[in-house]
Amino acid sequence: MTAIIKTAAEIEKMRVAGRLAADVLEMIAPYVKAGVTTDELNTLCHDYIVSEQQAIPAPLNYHGFPKSICTSVNQVICHGIPNDKALKDGDIINIDITVIKDGYHGDTSKMFVVGKPSIMAERLIRITQECLYLALKRVKNGVRLGDIGYVIQQHAEKHSYSVVREYCGHGIGAVFHEDPQVLHYGKPGTGDVLKTGMCLTIEPMINAGGRHSKMLKDGWTVVTKDRSLSAQFEHTLLVTDDGCEILTLRGDETLERHLVAE
Repeated sequence: MTAIIKTAAEIEKMRVAGRLAADVLEMIAPYVKAGVTTDELNTLCHDYIVSEQQAIPAPLNYHGFPKSICTSVNQVICHGIPNDKALKDGDIINIDITVIKDGYHGDTSKMFVVGKPSIMAERLIRITQECLYLALKRVKNGVRLGDIGYVIQQHAEKHSYSVVREYCGHGIGAVFHEDPQVLHYGKPGTGDVLKTGMCLTIEPMINAGGRHSKMLKDGWTVVTKDRSLSAQFEHTLLVTDDGCEILTLRGDETLERHLVAE
């Protein structure tokens, strides 16, 4: 891996793009309710990104992806295509937002619950978010990516969940997906070394059942092979000397913007 270290000017652009991506998730939250379609959510996000933020929705036409956001419902792991099926009470949905502003990307996702979730769904969502936060607390200059993957895998498996292995986090900047690949499983002391100035995403996908996935015929939508529920959270971050700066932190999160490693 050749580490892509961002300049001060690039970091500032990444901060702007990250803030915009987080804003989209905050904007859409009140609209995620029973009876709304994921295509309607897509339209709301698209119009907000283009008209209000004067930014570009990165997924639209990315390798042929037909929509501006990804909406992954229940057993969908990732890359769900918004459609005309209405959400119903008890559904869980991951909304994945990536915006481009001044040529730089901000990438983030979170889980939403429609109405009242099942106890199982609520627990899966909580543990998945904890997996992300535990990983973020490990990030700092000099840490290896295997250490990041290990803490995610250990926390998920401790709660009898599984980690999706076919899809991972990634470096990000002027390019949507840069080096390094950020696996959500691994062994301590292995993998590429993080360096101050790198920007990357951590985005664990955690299944209530087995880890195996399959892609649907549309060529995008990835579901759990055993049809079990799946959850995901994602942040874009900047590696610092003693921790990381979460570039896509939302107002509903209690973490400080500068997250120092424990």
